[in-house]
Amino acid sequence: MNTIQNKVVEFEDLGIKEYQPAWDYQEKLMKDIIDLKIKNRDLPTEQHSTTPNHFLLVEHPHVYTLGKSGHEENMLAGIDKLKEIDATFVKVNRGGDITYHGYGQIVGYPVLDLENFFTDIHKYMRNLEEVIIRTIAEYGLKGERSEGETGVWLDVGKPYARKICAMGVKASRWVTLHGFALNVNTDMRYFEYIIPCGIKDKQVTSLKRELERDLTPEEMEDIKAKIRKHFVDVFEAELKFK
Repeated sequence: MNTIQNKVVEFEDLGIKEYQPAWDYQEKLMKDIIDLKIKNRDLPTEQHSTTPNHFLLVEHPHVYTLGKSGHEENMLAGIDKLKEIDATFVKVNRGGDITYHGYGQIVGYPVLDLENFFTDIHKYMRNLEEVIIRTIAEYGLKGERSEGETGVWLDVGKPYARKICAMGVKASRWVTLHGFALNVNTDMRYFEYIIPCGIKDKQVTSLKRELERDLTPEEMEDIKAKIRKHFVDVFEAELKFK
């Protein structure tokens, strides 16, 4: 555990950004933190530098990503169909199966040194879920956890259970990568080309579908603000804007 815990998290809104450059940026942030941790290891405690934390929000153009434990057969669209729907396909090093990212979806990437908070990946995942549960509660939706399945769900245990927020993370030396994807104004037709997260018998949904209306650009910004607020509360962090 770090001698000095740094709970300041640098926040950055990347706007609309292609998936690969955003992933490369996350990996660079992660590498910088790990390099500093390795350097600290060889120094006396009083000479240790505090490690930074980051929290990125982004919207991606249409892309399907497959986690390292995922199954390619859950991608139902071939190359021609991907071209037709203007989507790309990327294999990634997170946990989880296949998921979709696209316009109208708020994607969050916390790149945290968990030694600044707590060294427990299970708790980290539950905390991320809690941030989203609190956020959508402000829109009258009761988000829940589904036993054995990550993410945030509605009407768990009922035939019409549906996922509103997918999650997949990777951690190395207690530094996190990847994160969550909350469907807001997402075009849900794009989920028809995959078996989301490899789960055949469950549906996906969005704030737009649940509220039966489009959310305005101003409301999208408001949702981001709510996510930031609940992130600070749940992680007992302090946010610093880049």
